[in-house]
Amino acid sequence: MSRALLKFVRVSPTKARLIAREVQGMNAELALAALEFMPNKAAGIVSKVIASAVANGDFEPEEVTITSCRVDKAAVMKRWRPRARGTASRIIKPTAHILVEVGVAEKTENTKKGA
Repeated sequence: MSRALLKFVRVSPTKARLIAREVQGMNAELALAALEFMPNKAAGIVSKVIASAVANGDFEPEEVTITSCRVDKAAVMKRWRPRARGTASRIIKPTAHILVEVGVAEKTENTKKGA
């Protein structure tokens, strides 16, 4: 099993979790192919982390499955925008930590006990 961690990436954790749930449990090769055609910004980022996790273990993408794909909340950048009557409103720019773990795919055989 190998893993890859990307920290403080400038994407909303809520939006990245939608992508992470889609690929969890998939074959790495199929996940990379599916993420290539998703229009989301987070899809490209998660795709690179999956490719890094596969390379960290010296595997081929068709050999492994994604055992865990987790997106955690990181620090939030706070910015200010001037508004009417001399006031200001806050702009929140969230960041995320993305952790991907891949493992060798286990082949399941349908064998009966006692036969």
